[in-house]
Amino acid sequence: MRRWKKVGSAIALSSSLVVSGCAEPTTNKKKKEETEAAIQVPVTDYKFRTAGNMFAYSEFELSGEPFAEELGLDLNLLDVRKINEPTEFDYIAGVESYEYSEEAMYEVTEKSGFGLHLIHGPVVKKLAEQNGKESYEVLADRFYFLADQVGYPREEIFRNMFPTLIEYESGDPHYIQQVDTDVYAENDDGTYVPVYQVDFQTLRWDREKMNKMLVPAAYGATFLKQALWAGDFLGAFHTVDQDEEIEGKTSNDDQDPNIALGVSSADGMQGMILTEQIWNKLLFIRDHLFYDAKRNKLTALHSGDYEPTKGFVYLPHRIEVVEDGNEQAPDAQKLILKDKRSILRDQWLMLWPAAEFFGMTDQRNANKHQNPAFLAVFDGKPYPKAPNENIDENDHNDIRSDDPYSVNRDVLLTIFKNVDAMHFNDEWGVFVEEHSGTEQGKYMNTFDAGYMMEALRMFQRAIDGLPVGYANGEEAEGLHTEEGKRALELIRKQADFIVEKLIRTDGLVANGFTIGEGVDKSEPTLLSQLGAVRGLTAAFLATKEEKYREAARNIYVSMDQHFWNQSLHVYKTAKDEMKYDPFVAGALSSVFRLAVSHLNNTDQDQQQPKELDRETIISRYVDFYNLIIDGPTIKEGMQASEFWDTGDVYRKDDQSGNTDGDNVPQIQAGDGPYGIAPILVNVEVKEK
Repeated sequence: MRRWKKVGSAIALSSSLVVSGCAEPTTNKKKKEETEAAIQVPVTDYKFRTAGNMFAYSEFELSGEPFAEELGLDLNLLDVRKINEPTEFDYIAGVESYEYSEEAMYEVTEKSGFGLHLIHGPVVKKLAEQNGKESYEVLADRFYFLADQVGYPREEIFRNMFPTLIEYESGDPHYIQQVDTDVYAENDDGTYVPVYQVDFQTLRWDREKMNKMLVPAAYGATFLKQALWAGDFLGAFHTVDQDEEIEGKTSNDDQDPNIALGVSSADGMQGMILTEQIWNKLLFIRDHLFYDAKRNKLTALHSGDYEPTKGFVYLPHRIEVVEDGNEQAPDAQKLILKDKRSILRDQWLMLWPAAEFFGMTDQRNANKHQNPAFLAVFDGKPYPKAPNENIDENDHNDIRSDDPYSVNRDVLLTIFKNVDAMHFNDEWGVFVEEHSGTEQGKYMNTFDAGYMMEALRMFQRAIDGLPVGYANGEEAEGLHTEEGKRALELIRKQADFIVEKLIRTDGLVANGFTIGEGVDKSEPTLLSQLGAVRGLTAAFLATKEEKYREAARNIYVSMDQHFWNQSLHVYKTAKDEMKYDPFVAGALSSVFRLAVSHLNNTDQDQQQPKELDRETIISRYVDFYNLIIDGPTIKEGMQASEFWDTGDVYRKDDQSGNTDGDNVPQIQAGDGPYGIAPILVNVEVKEK
C-alpha cells in the first residue's frame, strides 16, 4: 500500500489495503496455537546490520503488494486493523510484508540519523556555492521545490527529518530518548496521531554506537530499497484536483495544470526525496569511494570508458568515516581506507540497485520502452536531463556529467566490468567471493553466486531497455547490447556449474566450491539452498531455458524435505540449528514468492511433488511470518517493533503498547528503556 499520506486527511487507518484470492493455508487455528505453544524464538542480537536488513526488506517488499497484485488479487479489501482477514496470507503479504519493508527504509533514511546528512550532499554543496547560500537553506529550498512538482503542501513536510546522504554499516536501533507519543491530531474513531509521526526529533539512534564504516553492501542495500520505492512512487502521474493516479501517455503530461508528477501527491513527495538521496549518494560514491589499485589510494571514477585491463578501479570493502563533530548534521571530515578487497556481496548489492535506477533514469534514444512518467521526472525539472552525447547510439562521444542518468550509468557499468574482470573465473564458470586488488580469490559461495545471477538479470534487463522494478517479469523486445549479451553468458555459465557440479546425491546444493580443491564438503545450509534457487530461477527467467527451472524445483523439494521441521513448522537453517538473520529471512521470503509464481506445479510438469503445491508453499510462507518474523509472543520474533501502518493505532485509553493485540509491539513499547526501531533482529528458534 502506498503511504506517507497527508496528515489530517490520511491518518484515519480504516483505509483498505490488499487481499489475496489464494486458498486458506493448510495450518488451521488449532494447529497454529499448538505450534506457538511448542516453540520459542528469542532474540539473540539486537544489533542493526544495514546490509542484511535492507536486503531482507527489499525482498519483503517484492513479496508484499506486488506479489499480491501479480496473483491477480483485489487490493481494496483488507483493513489494517482486521488482522488475518480475510485470510492470513492476504494480511501478511498485503500489510505486514509490505509495510514492515517501507517503514524500515524511512527509519534508516529519514529518522534515525544513521549516516552522513544530506545537507552535505554533492548537489546541495554545489547549489550552495552557486547561490551564495548556506547548505541548510539550499536543502530546504530544494525540498520545497520538489514538493511543488508533486503538488504536496510545503507545510506538511515532516519536521526534524534527518535525510541521509549515505548510510553506515551497523549500529544500535534502540531510541536514546522518550518517543513523543503525545497527541498531534485526533481522529473521529477514537484513535489519534502521535507527534512522532510528523516530527522525527525523538527517533534518533545513538551516534556513539554507530559503526561508521562505508560498506558497499550496506549503502547498496539501502540504495536498493530507495530505488524500488522511488520507481513505485514516480512511475505514473496524478490529477491535482482529485489526487488520483493516472497512467502517463507522454513525457509532457505534467504540463497540464491538473496533472502532476508521482502516483499521488504524498507518494510523489516521498519518491522525490528518495531520488534526491540516491542522486547525491551516487555522486558521493563516484567522487570519493572508488579505489585505484595501481596507485593504492581512494579516487574518483573519472569516466564511463573505464577499462579494467588498464588497472582496477573498484569499490573497496570498507572505508572508515571520521566525522566533523557536528551532531545535528554530520559531514565526513576524513575517509580512511580500511579494507581494499573487492567482495562479491558488495558488488551484487550495488549492481542490482544501480540497474533498478538505470531503468528509472534511462533516456537513451534507442530505448522505445521508456515510461513517460519517468522521462517527465528527468527532463530538466525537477532533475536534470542527460546530455545528448550520453543518450545517443555512439558510445565513443560520451562526456562526464553530474545528471542522475549519467552518474548512475558510469557507476553501473564500472561495477559490471569489475564483476566480470575481478570476480568471474572464466575457466571454471564461477563467481569467486573476493579479489585482493591484485589477485583473484578461489572460493565460490553458493548464496552470493546465486544472488549475483539475479543482479545480472536485472542489469541485463536495464541495459537492454526492458522493464525493471515491480514489472521485471514483463516481456518486451530488448536492445541486445553487448553488455546484455555478456551478462546472459555469465548467468548461463554460473547456472550450468551449479547444476553440473554442486548438486549432491541427496539433492541439496553444496555451500560452495574452491578452485584447485573441489566442492565444499561442509554440511549444507539453508542459505545456500535459497541462493541456488534464487539464482537458477533468475537463469530461467533470463534465458527461458527450462533446465534451470527444473533444477530450481528439484533443489527446492530437497530443501523442504531436508530442512523442514514438521513439529515446529519452521525450517532448520543448518544441521540441528535454527538461527535466523536478515539474509536468511530475506532469501526465504523471495524463494517462497518465486516458488508460488514460477516453480509451483503446473499441468505441464511431469513430476508433481507435494512440496511445490501452491497451497503448501503458501502455508510455509504464513508459518514463516507468524513464527519467525512476528514471533510466538510479543518479546520474540525478528520484527522488533511496528509502526501504525500495520494496525497498531494509538488510543488515549490504551497504554498497552500493542493495541492490535498481535505479537509485535509499538515502537516505544519495544525492547530498551525508550523502545526500538521497526527493524529486523537475529533470533534462534528453540523447542520448549
